[in-house]
Amino acid sequence: MTPMEIALEEARLAATRGEVPVGAVVLGPDGTVLARASNRTEERADPTAHAELLALRAAAAQRHQPRLPDCDLVVTLEPCPLCAAAISLFRIRRVTFGAYDPKGGGIEHGPRMFDAPGCLHRPEVVGGVREQEAAALMRAFFQAKR
Repeated sequence: MTPMEIALEEARLAATRGEVPVGAVVLGPDGTVLARASNRTEERADPTAHAELLALRAAAAQRHQPRLPDCDLVVTLEPCPLCAAAISLFRIRRVTFGAYDPKGGGIEHGPRMFDAPGCLHRPEVVGGVREQEAAALMRAFFQAKR
């Protein structure tokens, strides 16, 4: 299973719990999965319990390190400004995401956090990986809510 397939699986699990379907995976330097997570904002009553933050925190805890400069993050949706800032603080090497988020994204849209003058670390960014599938998950989730 590819890292994006794992992230998509996590996103589907989030949807079954009534969470916005976003999944994330942190990969170690050799490509092994260090952590995987999906949104849990409703479950934890925590607006910061985004998939990216949960996965990054778990990977850092596992490695007993506050920074992950040799690690990659794979996520199904363009990270929001909060997660983009955290990605920079964790010093992630590369971010790969699926669907673009023109409304809430913080990397290719909105504040473009990695382009900000005060950004301390700018990871490599690869967007649009399995974009159609990731976007379809989001559309289906929100259509069912209406």
